[in-house]
Amino acid sequence: MMVASAESPVLNHMQLKDLVYEHLRRSIIEGEYEVGAALREVDISTSLGVSKTPVREALVRLQSDRFVELIPYRGAVVTGYSRRDVREMYEVREIVEGRCAARMAEADDDGARDELQNNLKDTWDAVSRGDVDAVIDLFEKFDGLIYAHAENRWFADLIDDLEGHQRRIGRPTVEIPGRIETSTRQHQAICDAILARDAETAEAAMREHVRSVLADRLGNFPDDDAA
Repeated sequence: MMVASAESPVLNHMQLKDLVYEHLRRSIIEGEYEVGAALREVDISTSLGVSKTPVREALVRLQSDRFVELIPYRGAVVTGYSRRDVREMYEVREIVEGRCAARMAEADDDGARDELQNNLKDTWDAVSRGDVDAVIDLFEKFDGLIYAHAENRWFADLIDDLEGHQRRIGRPTVEIPGRIETSTRQHQAICDAILARDAETAEAAMREHVRSVLADRLGNFPDDDAA
């Protein structure tokens, strides 16, 4: 059987399309491309120094991920989120994150509990000094600690699918007046239940938190129903 060498065109192509995909995905998530922005194959291939083929394949993959829409005669356009998109996403989050919180409460993992406590301490410190970027990062790490206890391959796949969209939605959500403080208090309640090894309360607290974020997000949705 022939093994591809490091110089194999096939291997290089596989690496390129994955690198292009990751670059574009990260750029969309971090807001470098606004909603509605056109992603032109020729411009991207020129800026990255690659052919149009890996760019085209990356855009097809991003459409499958719901980050872009491929429109005939227009090419790829960065998608936004409708009210329905946000509602459905948070419905999935409520179920998955609630169960993950319960499982973390049940788990024999004192190290993870210590990390969660430290996360809350750092979050309160960041809130007190008004460091929004640090709060966003700590919120994401809090979610990561909870997700680590999914112990369910189906949940893990759902988490992977949601992660990028959750990060895109996260920044405008924390900019809602009072949302940071409310989320931090709710995270504290979740953490307290997990530390008490109270799985039922941990799940209920997490589900209430997700519903609260959804209510604020929909309450501050743009009038044109696309964000």
